[in-house]
Amino acid sequence: MINVLVMEASSAARDLLTAMLEADPQIRVVGVLREGEGALEAVRRLHPQLILMGTHRLGGIAVTRQIMEAAPTPIVLVSDHPRDDATSFDAMEAGALAVLHRPQPPGHPEHEAQARELLQTVRLMAEVKVVRRWPRPPGSPPAARPAEIGPVALPSQARIVVLGASTGGPPVLQTILAALPAAFPAPLVIVQHMAPGFSAGFAEWLAQSCALPVHLAAQGELLRPGHVYLAPDGLQMKLVHPGLVMLSHDAPEHGLRPSVSYLFRSVAEVYGADAVAGLLTGMGRDGAQELRLLRDKGAFTLAQDKHSSVVHGMPGAAIRLDAAQLVLPPEKIAAVLASLAGPGHPRWRKA
Repeated sequence: MINVLVMEASSAARDLLTAMLEADPQIRVVGVLREGEGALEAVRRLHPQLILMGTHRLGGIAVTRQIMEAAPTPIVLVSDHPRDDATSFDAMEAGALAVLHRPQPPGHPEHEAQARELLQTVRLMAEVKVVRRWPRPPGSPPAARPAEIGPVALPSQARIVVLGASTGGPPVLQTILAALPAAFPAPLVIVQHMAPGFSAGFAEWLAQSCALPVHLAAQGELLRPGHVYLAPDGLQMKLVHPGLVMLSHDAPEHGLRPSVSYLFRSVAEVYGADAVAGLLTGMGRDGAQELRLLRDKGAFTLAQDKHSSVVHGMPGAAIRLDAAQLVLPPEKIAAVLASLAGPGHPRWRKA
């Protein structure tokens, strides 16, 4: 049985979420809060395995940070306000695991599919072993300077950086991108698994703490150095020629569209040894075998270490395949990428 605490300011939404959860025999709602005040006391008293938290008017960032610092518990955010996207991603930076759109009420054509997605997310995220977040000074931004790294065998040349992430990925990508200079000499192409409807808000959120322009990739787009390209909702993304993006409705891989595997396989074919690829925190195996393929083709490969990963499924699978030349926390992955662009390292060439 999964014990869930519901936190939602809207009474209609609160009733909807509670009814959906209680319809699942594997889930039990152990408490309902109307406001963020008293959240920590409720968590300590009720010991939920997961918190389902509405972002609207609940002070999601502060509440998330308080819970993750004092009584770490998996948190899934629910939002139906596009203006709350930045709040949702800030709350993920504070420790929330995922964000979903609030399901439509019964009778709506999308209700059943959205309800299934919500319940599946609750089941999966309740299994995540979250760790305590330590307080940082109010208003302090994410670290924008990469950590120091020891000597590494850097690639002799590269033309593209590709990254894949899932659960826990948004703040990791924020950390990495914030450390890169505005003059970064290659395009960065990213697949981040997330619920449909949040990709545009995610791009805007990343751009706020990053010196590089961040876009949703477009069909037929030519990649530009120093730009970040995110896979759009519900589409597979690949590169068909150096620097040329192709989007499609090709079948999901590992149940996912966009899929890291789909992107990485195309990069192995088009760029081979001229690529740098990294696999970050996330559930499952998406991208693991393809990271090994990239390494076999001569690409420079990295994976996030277990200690810093919210879920070590994807990078862990890659490490077991000996797919990663370096296994590092996000700050040091950022340092490796920044060093490739640094003075005295003419390692990049144009497509």
